[in-house]
Amino acid sequence: MISLIGRTLVLAALGACAVGAVSGFVGGARRDADALRITRFMANAFGALMVAATLLMEWALVTHDFSVSYVAAVGSLSTPLHITLVSLWSSLNGSILFWGCVLGGGTLAFTRHVKEHDPQHASYALGSLLSVGLFFAFLVAGIANPFAPTEGLIPTDGPGPNPLLQNHLLMIIHPPSLYLGYVLMAVPYAMAAAALLAGRLEATWMRLLRRWMLFAWAFLSLGILLGGWWSYEVLGWGGYWAWDPVENASFMPWLTATAFLHSAMVMERQGQLKGWTLTLAMSTFLLTLLGTFMTRSGVFNSVHSFTQSSIGPVFLGFIALVLIASVVLLAARLDALTANDKATEDGVVSRESAFLLNNLLFVAFTFTVLLGTLFPLIKEALTEERISVGEPYFNRMSLPVCVGILFLMGVGPSLPWGNTSGARAWSRLRLPLRAAAAGAVLGAVLQAGPWAIATFAGAAFALVVTVHELLEPAQARVSSLGESLPKAFLAYAARARQRVGGYIVHLGVIICAVSIAASSTFKVQRDLPLAVGQEVAFEGYRLRFEGMRTETEPHRTAQVATVAILGPSGTLGVLEPKMNHYKQMREPIGTPAVRSGLKEDLYLSLVRVSADGATASVRAMVEPMVAWLWFGGLVMFGGALFSLWPRGRAVVASPSAAPVDATVDAAARPAK
Repeated sequence: MISLIGRTLVLAALGACAVGAVSGFVGGARRDADALRITRFMANAFGALMVAATLLMEWALVTHDFSVSYVAAVGSLSTPLHITLVSLWSSLNGSILFWGCVLGGGTLAFTRHVKEHDPQHASYALGSLLSVGLFFAFLVAGIANPFAPTEGLIPTDGPGPNPLLQNHLLMIIHPPSLYLGYVLMAVPYAMAAAALLAGRLEATWMRLLRRWMLFAWAFLSLGILLGGWWSYEVLGWGGYWAWDPVENASFMPWLTATAFLHSAMVMERQGQLKGWTLTLAMSTFLLTLLGTFMTRSGVFNSVHSFTQSSIGPVFLGFIALVLIASVVLLAARLDALTANDKATEDGVVSRESAFLLNNLLFVAFTFTVLLGTLFPLIKEALTEERISVGEPYFNRMSLPVCVGILFLMGVGPSLPWGNTSGARAWSRLRLPLRAAAAGAVLGAVLQAGPWAIATFAGAAFALVVTVHELLEPAQARVSSLGESLPKAFLAYAARARQRVGGYIVHLGVIICAVSIAASSTFKVQRDLPLAVGQEVAFEGYRLRFEGMRTETEPHRTAQVATVAILGPSGTLGVLEPKMNHYKQMREPIGTPAVRSGLKEDLYLSLVRVSADGATASVRAMVEPMVAWLWFGGLVMFGGALFSLWPRGRAVVASPSAAPVDATVDAAARPAK
């Protein structure tokens, strides 16, 4: 029964998408209000039907209805409830259904948002969005149907989801966050397509586009952060980023979305870069489609690719179709859209120039990652020779770009809009340059490598500028109104949430950069062979192996090593790295134990255990400042959310800023 109801819901969603897409494009072309009403109804129907289908699948998983093929493939009576719930996205068919669910929810929200906007833009945007929904509903109804009935004898139990998905609570929130970021990039794409089809881009439409992009960017950032955290806490190798193809697949749209958010500021403030900005919006969605293909097609070997699939050729065809449509649309309508652009008269020393260089670096970074990710596939297709592109390439190519971006994070906000003199620029950059010199000296004293020293210098440079930009308006209120600094800052932040939120994001980026440089440069690792009762010294810690024990749960058995951390006055704590054995996996899966601190993490991973449990080999690592990476990422996420709700009248950014038009306030613009 669930199979029949589920497929009926998906087929109804497919029909709603088809009707809504046609009526959307017809309504946009004819400016037909009746067609727009039909489109809105169908968009709401699509969203409701996909959400209902997803909830039905969750019900099938929770009730262990093994008559549904997807439940038989990933369900298990012994799997805990919270793992059963997340089994929805543990394999191909369920993850495509979840993709459609998020798209449906986003469509419901977007339909409400565009009620008060230009009807032609709304029609085209909903038509474009439902065209994307049509493809995913087609997949769920056809070759990726999770509601297909189980063939043959219905089993009484199943294997459960991939053990890697059962090893940490982060798998409850990491994939949904990433999906929100991935899938909701479809909304800015649809809005950009609508502007091109209409041949005009209104200021209110652009602001809504930017807000949707920022919302998706925030959750994509969170998803990437939580993915690194999961890798660090689960895989046992002591790292959080390996330039894995699927990691790269989420990172590339993050880069272009970040470039878009900066380009959009120039476009809104100066009336420039319309074509470039819309191209970035469309490219970002194309990269999310590529990322979904890389994750679910089986073309890459990755810890993230949990299944082989048959959707690869179909998905690749859809990407090609979207790419061709985007290029044709940009080529055909861009001239009409940009006919009224303001002429670019800015000098080299200006905020616009800094933002443009920032965009070029982000796009260059994207192409670098794309080339390194796809080159092995291209090479194998042409020569049948398998090669790999590893960390040395990515690190060598990315480090100069990252350092350049850090410095531009300080240069851009320091310069006014429009041209300025070299003397004025020097007066504003003098203090940040001194901070950069201090950061470089600190790195040299700590015996860091050249790129780590450059990172510390760039972070110090950007930090001074960011703090200055955050506090200067508040200090002006202190001087003029006599308020305390905290009260003045809160009052200013409440009136300029976009700007303050953007600078909070910058603070998070700076924290992450310092953490990555420190943990990569000063990490220490050693394998420790231990016998029960033996004490060893490691990087200022005294460790004693207390012994092994076995934990048995319905879905796994774990060998647990107990290692005491000793101090002058006794035991400071206990770490228990594990080796997990799952019935559906031949090889055990390790779970490291981590003692986190603001200064450093002590990280233990169980490598080998003797048959009698009397000896074990433990890989010990000390990783400086890793906790700051998670904190910095959360600061970025919080800053993005803060900037999404601007309130009140705008505030002038600083006394030295260029004059602002009456209808546009630079201080209310996000720094991000």
